[in-house]
Amino acid sequence: MKLPPGPKTPFWLLGLQFESNPFSYLDAIYKRYGDIVTIMSGATPIVYISNPLGIKEIFTNTKEIIARGALNEEFAFITGNQGVLQLDGLIHKNRRKLLMQAFHGARMQACGQGICELTEKMMSKQLLGKPFVAYPVIEDITFKVGIERVIGLNEGVRYNKIKDLFASLLKRDRQSPILKIISNFFGEIDLGRWSPQGYFLHLRRELFQLLLTEVEERRQQADFSHTDILSDLLLARDETGESLTNEEVRDLLISPIFASGDASGTAISWALYWIHSLKNVREKLLEELDSLGQNPDPMSIVTLPYLSAVCNEILRIYPTQLFTFPRLVESTVEIMGYELHPGTILIGNIYSTHQREDLYPNPKEFKPERFLEKQFSPYELLPFGGGSRVCIGANFAIFEMKLILATILSNYELELTSKRPERPKFAGLICSPASGVKMVIHGRRQQLEKLKPLVSKLF
Repeated sequence: MKLPPGPKTPFWLLGLQFESNPFSYLDAIYKRYGDIVTIMSGATPIVYISNPLGIKEIFTNTKEIIARGALNEEFAFITGNQGVLQLDGLIHKNRRKLLMQAFHGARMQACGQGICELTEKMMSKQLLGKPFVAYPVIEDITFKVGIERVIGLNEGVRYNKIKDLFASLLKRDRQSPILKIISNFFGEIDLGRWSPQGYFLHLRRELFQLLLTEVEERRQQADFSHTDILSDLLLARDETGESLTNEEVRDLLISPIFASGDASGTAISWALYWIHSLKNVREKLLEELDSLGQNPDPMSIVTLPYLSAVCNEILRIYPTQLFTFPRLVESTVEIMGYELHPGTILIGNIYSTHQREDLYPNPKEFKPERFLEKQFSPYELLPFGGGSRVCIGANFAIFEMKLILATILSNYELELTSKRPERPKFAGLICSPASGVKMVIHGRRQQLEKLKPLVSKLF
């Protein structure tokens, strides 16, 4: 079998090169090897594809190419053995359907005003003129929204503990490559909570126990008025007609919370960086937002064309995940002229697809207008992955992103505190801003400023 070309560098060393500067690494690989590349992990070929036609084949060919849950085993430590990433076939399809109910239609719309109010409340706590790091502030908002949407909690001791545990687990996952090597080394020594791995296990046990307790108590309440994911799962039946176990419900809650809090928080933080780096983008957005008047309806906000274009451009340059979840070749298949045999792993390279010159001219340039001039297929723009493993909260993430950005921009005068470009820092699936986007609030936007176009016409 002749595999697509690729580097001969050891897999572990490629991993370090990637984590130290992911975008430069991927750009260099694409420039040298093109849009289909093989990386060898021991004897297993992993083929990365950044060609839309090849990605379409990965997503739509469900006969020879299978999205096995076992391929996501490395995430099971965080998401649980019965999380949606680890499931297959009819079970996976059934659980996805259950989870997605809360992220669509009237339910999603109903929480729009709450997202705007929460954002205003959290931003009002920042001191005027005092620099702050935007990322943890935004993450606090998105985790609060996510935990309420998924579990129905928005305050109290248990809510605070769950939010803090999620944040702590993410913080450990965002260690530098060198710190990860040190942590892995000392993780072999059993020092309990005093060793890095032991402390990580402690955090995981605490989180899983808190979530399980919440599931058990809510099942006893039998309150049918809740509209969160936990309530849906407690009332649901599996593919055989049986209720889900408490452990199954617990594991299914984790991925949606991580997605709502981490992925959305990262995208919004990047948006604040770009919008405040480019004066013309900010001015166009404010003009569009001001056209809605004071206290606009959230559903009017999410339909704004330029705001939508800005969000798409953010997700193009910094997709919420750099790669699709892996698929396994189970029967010999031909993709892009290569005959791939069983055992080959296929991964869509989202970042490099979004950087293609033939799709996005001058791809390093932040240009929202490209999304007003052309529509892109789900194989050309795929920030949330695609196929049977597409992110269940993709629509909600964009909905939340628009409302949080609109609330911040409409009400506050912000500025970046550094002229240095923000660098990406890779962690797990996501590239977050390395410095967290350092900003300062100069004050609230005055209504007079919103009326400037009208005032200028009068005079």
